[in-house]
Amino acid sequence: MSFIIGIDIGTTNTKAIALMDTGLVVAEASSSYPVFTTQDGAHELDPQQLLEAVLTVLKGVLSQVAGRKGLAGVSFSCAMHSLLAVDGRGEPLTRAITWADQRSKPFAEALKASEAGRRIYRQTGMPVHPMSPLCKLLWMKQEQPDIFRRAVKFISIKEYIWWRFFGKYQVDHSIASATGLFDIYAVTWYRESLELAGIREDQLSQPVPSTHWESGITESWGLDGLPDGVPFIIGGSDGCLANLGSNAVAPGETALTIGTSGALRMTTTSLKYDAAERIFQYILTDHLYVSGGATNNGGGAVQWYASNFGGGLDIQKLTSAAEGVAPGSDGLIFLPYLLGERAPIWNADAKALFFGIRSSHGQSHFTRAVMEGITYSLCQVGASLEETIGPIRHIYASGGFTHSRAWLQMAADVFGKTVFTTNGADASAVGACIMGLYALRIIPDLGAASRMIHVQDRYEPDEERHAVYRKGYERFTALYDRLKDLM
Repeated sequence: MSFIIGIDIGTTNTKAIALMDTGLVVAEASSSYPVFTTQDGAHELDPQQLLEAVLTVLKGVLSQVAGRKGLAGVSFSCAMHSLLAVDGRGEPLTRAITWADQRSKPFAEALKASEAGRRIYRQTGMPVHPMSPLCKLLWMKQEQPDIFRRAVKFISIKEYIWWRFFGKYQVDHSIASATGLFDIYAVTWYRESLELAGIREDQLSQPVPSTHWESGITESWGLDGLPDGVPFIIGGSDGCLANLGSNAVAPGETALTIGTSGALRMTTTSLKYDAAERIFQYILTDHLYVSGGATNNGGGAVQWYASNFGGGLDIQKLTSAAEGVAPGSDGLIFLPYLLGERAPIWNADAKALFFGIRSSHGQSHFTRAVMEGITYSLCQVGASLEETIGPIRHIYASGGFTHSRAWLQMAADVFGKTVFTTNGADASAVGACIMGLYALRIIPDLGAASRMIHVQDRYEPDEERHAVYRKGYERFTALYDRLKDLM
């Protein structure tokens, strides 16, 4: 029996798993690193720390599977929207600017309001927003002109790791399609975006399919137990691969992820333009696409509330206490826009708000309102998806919120859909493994992966609670519509 290692490079930590071709996880490892922030909206990671984290988790998994035969390969997943400028030797000129960086906001706003912005959204599938590498380049050209001029390449986190491993600048179609620089129809760099950013095509990496692989790493890196010539599969983005790793591939099957941020995504076999410009469209393979939207404010909003108003209680105790509050939080509504917002409103100026506070509300009401507000926000993304792509049939949940049975039931009740949890391992890392097995022809197609993903629990919606949440959702959306101009 063969197995494969999947590595998921995230915003705050990197995870790795070893997955048997039966779907059994036989090893796991993780490594975290700091995020560097400033008051002006910077949100950056150190490239060397990212490389060290990848090596740490790979070594950790290899040590756990020592003596086990049949390692087929190593496959990658990575967070989207990062930007890193490097010189002619591949040395970083900047830290890795992440999706959460807000410094390009004025450039994004100006572009979004233009005809060029509308053309770019249509051709690239990437909403115009400060998270976009295109907008980051516009900011860098204006605010860091010396670095912009010195840069030989503009790459992402995964491209930097790949270059360090193989000495090649290559980017998978999945990561490329999340840049605002890539034509998802022609599957090549989009000329208008490049001209607007003031860069040349040779300053970007060579686009390759998610099944592309290389072997023969340039250094040993101390990776004891790694067979010579083992293939490394470039894989895709964390969001696209989370759909694959959650079994949300068939029509109507939808992946819901809530970690620090959150997302709702649906896999499709064709590209469908959203005239309202609410959802993204990313490439998974040459015949599969992932559409959806991400929120800035997932579990991070709960963490914010716990840190500032939790009275010393940890998140688990706070959310457990919130289970005793009736759905709807006794009329208390929370708009969760602590970090502005991405989908579906795409408003970096959006602000958070508690509305409807009464003297009867206690700490548990506020905690539950925060959880409900996050879920309402993702339900808005779901409405955009259903209008553009088609109906949601079932929801497959992943991310840190799956540790809360109450929150999973809340999601089922808010959406009015059955929610499933699967294997328990990181969905993006599982998706990377499945993509790797497909690339190496160990499985015949991605549909064959469904036998490797096992449902652990299911949560059925309750009609009475869903009716309460429908009213809460209507108030939630009406509040933002009435207050957005004041934000």
